[in-house]
Amino acid sequence: MSIVAELAARPGVIAAGEYSYRGDRFQCKGELSEEHARMASIMCRATNLSAHMQAHFLALGMDPCPFNPASGWSVRGPHFTVCVMANVFCFLDNTATSLNEVMRLMHKHLGREPEDLI
Repeated sequence: MSIVAELAARPGVIAAGEYSYRGDRFQCKGELSEEHARMASIMCRATNLSAHMQAHFLALGMDPCPFNPASGWSVRGPHFTVCVMANVFCFLDNTATSLNEVMRLMHKHLGREPEDLI
């Protein structure tokens, strides 16, 4: 089972997907329309690039830098959370699942992805 299918099958996961590092392809399973999944993949890729850039900037002033290389990010709102690791994204319902469990699963599958792809 792919990480996307495994995430999408978890209770409380609204949708899970992955995008190409070039940004020209994506796939998504869950409760997002095709258009919303496309927009989600674009937003996650752009934010991922920004998070990696910020980690590289922090590394310029810190040696060693505990944030570089960045391996993922999450944003938690009052009802939903989005989390990204490597090129995989996941949208969660905060009341129905544990962010820690989802991030642990993502790290298990994606924690060794090569940094130079991002």
